[in-house]
Amino acid sequence: MGGAGGMYWGELRTRFRWGMPQGKRPLGRPRCRWEENIKMDLQEVGCGHMDWIDLAQDSDRWWPLVNAVLNHRVS
Repeated sequence: MGGAGGMYWGELRTRFRWGMPQGKRPLGRPRCRWEENIKMDLQEVGCGHMDWIDLAQDSDRWWPLVNAVLNHRVS
């Protein structure tokens, strides 16, 4: 495919490859990353001192903690 159509797809590929999205970024403070959300949730239930990555790899310890965070949010 040649002409303008080829230029359009080439531009899109370049934008995706180099991470140059079109448009403006939202104003204000950047949103929290999901890792930061996990750390904040653990602090809310009193487990902020634990290494959440090690916990997540041990499902017998991780799921009760997840349930505790969810129950804390509901109540």
